[in-house]
Amino acid sequence: MTQKSADKSEMNTILFPGSFDPFTVGHQSLVDRVLPLFDRVVIAVGVNSGKRSGDSAGNRIAEIERLYAGEPKVRVISYEGLTVDACRREGAHWMLRGVRSAIDFEYERNLADINRRISGVETMLLFTLPEYAAVSSSVVRELCSYGYDVGEFLPKKQTHF
Repeated sequence: MTQKSADKSEMNTILFPGSFDPFTVGHQSLVDRVLPLFDRVVIAVGVNSGKRSGDSAGNRIAEIERLYAGEPKVRVISYEGLTVDACRREGAHWMLRGVRSAIDFEYERNLADINRRISGVETMLLFTLPEYAAVSSSVVRELCSYGYDVGEFLPKKQTHF
């Protein structure tokens, strides 16, 4: 899913990093809300070999690509290392982060300050819509592990988890 109309360095690009294990309706809401504001939205699936995942990065990427198959402004990648380095590689001067609570806000504010200081990348914090405030990938994984139907927490086009 590559944008072909312009060089990535000329585009107004935002990078949305996360493990997305799984990609939830809360994640989808954030992406959908920034799409009108940017030429390109890069959903960056972080790969951390030290972190246990419920699904492989390849499967997570494939699911997100299926979800946004009709949206040429969305690109899905995997990355390792510092998120600001992924921003540089993708030509993103912005990073998207979701905030569900005051605790999230303080954590994200501190990260945003450090990221701006070391790279110049600005962070856009979007507050989660109230109906998604309790939805997190870890909660979805836990419910799934106990056999609960997690369909209401996953995007409708998502085919597996």
